[in-house]
Amino acid sequence: MSGYLAIYLRDQLALGVTWRELARRARDHNRGTDLGRTLAEVADAIAEDVRTFEDIMRRLEVRANPAKVAAAVVAERLGRLKLNGKLTGFSPLSRFFELEVLVMGIDGKKTLWHTLGEIAGLQERFPDIDFPALIARADAQRNALEPFRRSTGKEAFASGDVRTGE
Repeated sequence: MSGYLAIYLRDQLALGVTWRELARRARDHNRGTDLGRTLAEVADAIAEDVRTFEDIMRRLEVRANPAKVAAAVVAERLGRLKLNGKLTGFSPLSRFFELEVLVMGIDGKKTLWHTLGEIAGLQERFPDIDFPALIARADAQRNALEPFRRSTGKEAFASGDVRTGE
């Protein structure tokens, strides 16, 4: 196995942990709503994707880099400090931004599964891993979030004065 593949896997694990933590945070911010229920499903699916990815790493005998994983968790938590137009509390921009970043992560994950299955040749090496199904699951996650991403974006951008802000 290429040393480059090991580096790629370690970096992608850190990103996966970031998306998992973000999905959980977004889920928690939206409990008791349709969005919260959708985010709960997406957060569970992302956590399952991370476990699948960790299994691939184990099978390839690539150990996670604990420093990269810890840095990813810290980066996600620092992302919570981003200005959102309010000094305290959760704003419509916060909700939209979380969904926007989650969708970007899911799009990246779809590319990741394609890269591992096709470009890195892992579909042939691990025929028991259904890479097309993982890609389809990423599509389903994105499709579930897309209506909420659009509606929260419209709400956020309609609710403020364009001239204020950073």
